[in-house]
Amino acid sequence: MENFQLRNAHIREQLGSLADKDTHVRTALETVGFPPERVRDQSFGIFLRVIVGQQLSVKAAATIFDRVTALVGDDPQPEAFTPIDNATLRSAGLSKQKIAYVRSLCETVQNGTLDIAGLPQMSDEDAIRSITAVKGLGVWSAHMYLLSSLGRPDIWPVGDLAVRVGVGRITGMNDRPTEKQTQEIGERWRPYRSAMALLAWHYYSNAPF
Repeated sequence: MENFQLRNAHIREQLGSLADKDTHVRTALETVGFPPERVRDQSFGIFLRVIVGQQLSVKAAATIFDRVTALVGDDPQPEAFTPIDNATLRSAGLSKQKIAYVRSLCETVQNGTLDIAGLPQMSDEDAIRSITAVKGLGVWSAHMYLLSSLGRPDIWPVGDLAVRVGVGRITGMNDRPTEKQTQEIGERWRPYRSAMALLAWHYYSNAPF
């Protein structure tokens, strides 16, 4: 993770730079402090966990993920799913749709469409394009991977509800901004929009109201 640019030291430097120019950022930091880093592995297992956890509570997702890894191993790899039939995956708690998504993930990794090892060398746009080639992994999932696994400094996940709420509160808006509004607001925070996304999440969870 030598190119990871969202460690705690990076976040403090980047947000400090923005706060020097933006009163809203400065006030937000005075209110809730700096957000902590979010660091995850660069692995097939991270994508698998994202698919398993869609539209589930954290507890339910963890239970099902544990059942799936009991079938394929604690460090899951796409080839481990080949001998496992759909009925077995269904009994572990995966829906028919999620089984299709897992099969798509395995296929795209095995045929090289999604080159997990190569993602760190790709541009943001190319990495997002590779990730979203997997059925069930949209732009939001790609943004989360680029933020937490690759540590890219200028990712702006406007599709994330908590980010939009946090941005609205930080900038003093009466209503939650739309995706388009959030996109426009974020232009002022280039090239450190990832750190601002972290601050928006942090503000959403911790600011007093």
